[in-house]
Amino acid sequence: MKKTRLVLIAATASATTPTQALEFRGTEWAGSGELGYVATTGNTDTSTLTARVGLVNERDLWRHSLGLDALKADDDGETTAERYFAAWQSDYKLTEQNYLFGRLTYEDDKFNGFEYRSTETLGYGRRVIDTDDMSLDLEIGPGARQSKPEDGSLENELILRLAGHYAWQVSDNARFTQELSADVGEDATVSRSVTALQADIVNNLAMKISFTAKHTTDVPDGVDNTDTETAVTMVYGF
Repeated sequence: MKKTRLVLIAATASATTPTQALEFRGTEWAGSGELGYVATTGNTDTSTLTARVGLVNERDLWRHSLGLDALKADDDGETTAERYFAAWQSDYKLTEQNYLFGRLTYEDDKFNGFEYRSTETLGYGRRVIDTDDMSLDLEIGPGARQSKPEDGSLENELILRLAGHYAWQVSDNARFTQELSADVGEDATVSRSVTALQADIVNNLAMKISFTAKHTTDVPDGVDNTDTETAVTMVYGF
């Protein structure tokens, strides 16, 4: 009989109060982190580890955010998935609704046919919905992408980034978020969707379910165009 063991640990501070925020060089950062692990033994031996970390620093004129994402899966001792993703974005607030942004990303996916991919973009963002329970930010801007295929060559192309960030406080205990982005390039378009629903359980403990889909229009031979990930995590707020 196949036995399944599920261990999920997560932490978030998206609603952190100033006294709880992280102190770094005299500034306050709100942090979030998630860690999930699934293992099966018996007829098959598999394991999947996913981890996410996020930090946000809000100032009068600036907002800085850092996101780190890692995924590793093994099947009978053989690695079947391994991905690392990092993103940094700085927003300069022109008004309460308008801002300029600069964004850097780096991705290392062992199974997408590239040794790495990185992007640099500059652009304009606007909060088009801003109510007590709902917000929507839209962004657009030009940039560049560097890709290194496994054959060792280096590809450079111009891109146009389109992105939307939606958040809805469904109730006092539930929050829905949707993130959509597309890096439209000369050679390929990389689109990403992250859908998540988080529900409070008690005190700082909550449950979160998320679905991530990434689609690349032009990929090396033998590589799928679309990757998906479904995660259910327990969330602890601090």
